[in-house]
Amino acid sequence: MRGIRVPLWLAALLIALLAAGGRADAHAVLERSAPEPGERLATGPGEVRLEFNEPVDASIGFLRVLGSRSERVADGDPAVEAGGRTLRLSLPRLGEGLYTVTYRVLSADGHPVEGSYVFVVGDPPEAIDASVFDLHRQLGHEGHGEGAATQLSTGEFLLYVVRIFYFGALLSAAGWFIWSAWAPRRSRSFDAGFRDWSSRWGLWTARAFLVAALLYVFFHATELMEGQPGSEWGTLFLETNIGRGWAVLLVLALLGPLVRTASRAVGLIWAGALLLVESMSGHAAAYEQAWLTIGTDFIHLAGAAVWAGGLAMLAGLWFADRKEAARFAAVFSGPALWSMIALAASGLVTAWMFLPGPDYLFYTGWGTLLLVKTGLTVLAALAGGAIRLRMRRGGMPQGALLKADAAVMAAIVIIVGLFTHISPLPANEPVYAHKMGEDMHLTLRVSPNVPGDNRFIVKVWLPEPVGEPKSVVLRLRSEDRPEAGPIDVPLERYEDDEFDQFSGFVKTAYRAEGPYLPFAGKWTAEIRVTDSEDNEKVHLETFRNY
Repeated sequence: MRGIRVPLWLAALLIALLAAGGRADAHAVLERSAPEPGERLATGPGEVRLEFNEPVDASIGFLRVLGSRSERVADGDPAVEAGGRTLRLSLPRLGEGLYTVTYRVLSADGHPVEGSYVFVVGDPPEAIDASVFDLHRQLGHEGHGEGAATQLSTGEFLLYVVRIFYFGALLSAAGWFIWSAWAPRRSRSFDAGFRDWSSRWGLWTARAFLVAALLYVFFHATELMEGQPGSEWGTLFLETNIGRGWAVLLVLALLGPLVRTASRAVGLIWAGALLLVESMSGHAAAYEQAWLTIGTDFIHLAGAAVWAGGLAMLAGLWFADRKEAARFAAVFSGPALWSMIALAASGLVTAWMFLPGPDYLFYTGWGTLLLVKTGLTVLAALAGGAIRLRMRRGGMPQGALLKADAAVMAAIVIIVGLFTHISPLPANEPVYAHKMGEDMHLTLRVSPNVPGDNRFIVKVWLPEPVGEPKSVVLRLRSEDRPEAGPIDVPLERYEDDEFDQFSGFVKTAYRAEGPYLPFAGKWTAEIRVTDSEDNEKVHLETFRNY
């Protein structure tokens, strides 16, 4: 026994030291941060500072700041101060928006410590989704069209037909005014017969556009004002941007046949004004930097008018006078090629500005139609290149190529008529999840479920013998940023008066409001419920927003 006393005493001493060390080297805890979680700042901070209760090792982990699209806004490693207890990361100048601080470090005992929180700079605009393109909501017609039928009604079919007719007439009319000013200056070989035919063609395109504009405004305004009193029509055309744009559009359409006989400069101004009004009435006007999106859309429409309007003239002239068609084709082929390049470039820029990422092309019908339109544009460019190559060799444009190019143009106009009436972004839907179980019922609500401020509600039902939970924790994890730490949502208990009781269960309700969904994407809500006997139940609920 004496021989083992010393080893026993040494073992006891070692166990005591380890226990003491365990108490001293518990996992590190974030004690203070600047900016603070949920803090709203007038201007962006110059740095992020995290203070822990003990030294941490950031050489293996990271400290990052993410922007409203989950992109990194600060590069570099954090500075370590106060013996490893403080981490500092310098920031560039931050604009208005929601920013996420996410960190992952090692505590002194080698365990990873992670977390995330959100702070706000300025007064950032609300997240953009399909709701921003809802004209009914902009006019205060909340709830209009909810529960619409899944089949295409006769009225909706006529609306799409009118839209296709409208865009075809718009591009043809604007294109004729552009080409009537361009073509005669580029070729002196056009005879009186061409000028007479061109004048008659311009008259018919101007008249067609007038009819199309009247039908377009009538059908859209009727659909928009369905169920509204007659007094609201004045509000539509006098006090809303879309209504004022339609009024200007109708004035331009009425002036079209008269402008046809004016000077070339007046015709170009008319065509430019028409394309600008259309650019300001579409999706481009819904974005924050409207001057950029509208300008890009204007370039896109101008390129389409040069190509589609000129191609329509060439196709019509082909059946009227092949000789004059060949002369016009020689003038048309060069600008048409450049207009296709402008179409492709402005289309790419527009999609980049409209969509948060390439994956959004597959979320809506708008993206699908855009992909189809892009493929047709490539085919049109190939057909146009073949026509131009044949013309440069001194040959006549082939009828088959002209027909193929015209068919592709018609298909593109049909797609434009469809997808300009579809939201480029998906619609966000509130989260409502309810789980029934033998030992717990659970409800999670997130509304409106957009990047930014949201309201979170968690309801828990536990069996009466168990009683109310000791604690309920809600954490949000980004599935798109799996390396980022979870965001804790500070739930507060409240008295819920909704009638959703379950026999044999006790209900407790919790809620929180704030910017705890800082960017769009796929999220997992982790709900941890600890009962009075310290038993923990975990529920995971996955959802996404746009």
